[in-house]
Amino acid sequence: MKCVIIAAGKGSRLRQRGDCKPLVPILGIPLIERVIRTAMEGGVDEFYVVTGYQGERVRLFLERLSDRLTIRITPLVNEDWEQDNGLSVLVARDVLHEPFILLMADHLFDPDLLRPLTRLALGNQEIALGVDGDIRNPLVDLADVTRVRVEDDGPMEGKKICDIGKELTDYNGLDTGIFLCTTTIFTALEQCREKTGDTTLSGAVRLLAADGRAKAIPMSGFWIDVDDPAAFEKAQQALLKRLRDKPNDGPVAHYLNRPLSARISRYLVQFDVTPNQISLFSFLCSLTAAGLFALGGYFFLLAGGILAQFASIVDGCDGEVARLKYQSSDLGGWFDAVLDRYADAFLLFGLTWHLLAADANGWILATGFLAIIGSFMLSYTADKYDNLMRERLQAGGKTGLRMGRDVRVFLIFLGAVTNLVLLVLVVIAVVMNLETLRRVKMTLDVQS
Repeated sequence: MKCVIIAAGKGSRLRQRGDCKPLVPILGIPLIERVIRTAMEGGVDEFYVVTGYQGERVRLFLERLSDRLTIRITPLVNEDWEQDNGLSVLVARDVLHEPFILLMADHLFDPDLLRPLTRLALGNQEIALGVDGDIRNPLVDLADVTRVRVEDDGPMEGKKICDIGKELTDYNGLDTGIFLCTTTIFTALEQCREKTGDTTLSGAVRLLAADGRAKAIPMSGFWIDVDDPAAFEKAQQALLKRLRDKPNDGPVAHYLNRPLSARISRYLVQFDVTPNQISLFSFLCSLTAAGLFALGGYFFLLAGGILAQFASIVDGCDGEVARLKYQSSDLGGWFDAVLDRYADAFLLFGLTWHLLAADANGWILATGFLAIIGSFMLSYTADKYDNLMRERLQAGGKTGLRMGRDVRVFLIFLGAVTNLVLLVLVVIAVVMNLETLRRVKMTLDVQS
């Protein structure tokens, strides 16, 4: 599926963030790159980007991006970029002769919103517009958004658009800026210009709607028009909030670690730091914490506990930065998991050594051993268990409390702060091994 992206405007309201709107970075990635990468996830495999203001600068960026992503990106130039956005669409009429997706360079969205459009079959004289039925969407500036009125009766899916415009007072939807167009959009733009002098995209949609040729496709989920500083901040917060919606997060990760790690990640994405470097830093923090445990004495125990919990928080940043900067990989996930296993072993061994230094008791050694084994086995069973929980969640069931590394490290932190190291080792040894047995039983029950 081909896609046209309008990136010709000046974006004066975002001037304080950068002098070229498509290249303004949001959480470390330029707006235009976020749109292209999201569209790729949604099923687009070829792009035409209409440039205007600072077009040469945008073109050079797109060339480099095309090489990095190994996908075709063709820049088109709109010499009349200071006029209405419909003229930017018209620039693509000579290169597109089939249905195509139309997007805006300053509209961020979830790729799931795009997938239904890439599979939609339209008539040759029709277009479809993604319409958000939530007219109180908190991410939308209702004073600036283009409003849509769709046929009232029944679900919105496939219904005809009756009217569109920013001045509508009677409306039941919002224009998401996500279109599926046929070449009839070019004809409509020309006719609208000739008849009324209107060169806006909304004017062409209004013309097609008058003939019943503009369909509404309901869209619910994340999308935002990043048009001014307030919207920019909302977009950042929304992207960071989406990091918290990780289904296999335990309670400590969800309520404590993730809110803090997201703040750190927001800072880290501004720099040229890789997820693997963050994973390594977190591991070194855990290693240092284990060394502090082994030194003995409450001061070093306390410092080690705080550092271990800090490492657990930072451990979430590698995945967050990877997702925000589109650097996720199986290798990165594997590397992080390997370091986590080593970190767990060193932390628990450090606590065990702390106790043995004061009392060389065989039971302490056995407890530490069981805690390490339970930690490893719980991590080993995590993938299968998480898949089962994901299936249960999709079926409408409850997943229950997830016992994972976040809980384990937090217990280590509590044990260090309260100086109840033996009690914490016993709890970890018992709970982690019992949870492993429970997971094994649940898996066997499901498989049988």
